[in-house]
Amino acid sequence: MAFAKPKKVLDQAALMEYAVKSLASRMKSVRDLRRLMKMRCEPGDAGEAAMDAVIAKLTELNYLNDPRFAADYTRLRKENEKHGRRRVQQDLMQKGVGGELVKSTLAEAYDDIDEAALVRAYIARKRMQAPSGADAQKQTARVMGRLARAGFSTGAIFKVLRAWNLPEEAMPVEGGADSDTYAEAEDGLPEF
Repeated sequence: MAFAKPKKVLDQAALMEYAVKSLASRMKSVRDLRRLMKMRCEPGDAGEAAMDAVIAKLTELNYLNDPRFAADYTRLRKENEKHGRRRVQQDLMQKGVGGELVKSTLAEAYDDIDEAALVRAYIARKRMQAPSGADAQKQTARVMGRLARAGFSTGAIFKVLRAWNLPEEAMPVEGGADSDTYAEAEDGLPEF
């Protein structure tokens, strides 16, 4: 059984170099960078002080900026991935961006967007087909689940499904037993 080689403890200058290299490869929030540096610095107050100094210097140099990170992350997920508001909200919260910043960033990015158009763009990007055939109901449930996981509201999902002119038996009843699952999932997300 192979054991992981212990990571070398870095001083403040080496920690700064490590942080800059880490930021050069991918944008990060302050919390994510702190988590990465914590594995490389010495434990205790000395390590915390070194991390605080590095973060302060990177913030001063504008290499580390949570509002810019949140705005860029949201823009990229909306434009490239075609993700819905809820998905981006969850992702930003997982990355340690503060609640108020998430709320303001999402309001700026998604308030003027037609969500049904974004759903259609997501469907086109993923090359999803309209459910058909004997198992259309099962396919519809899969499509609904996939769109819900992509962060779209049930209202926008149903709007797009109705436009597909699915057979009546394949179309779940809005507000019925099938859509309660998605409504519960939406209710479980924190509102900001």
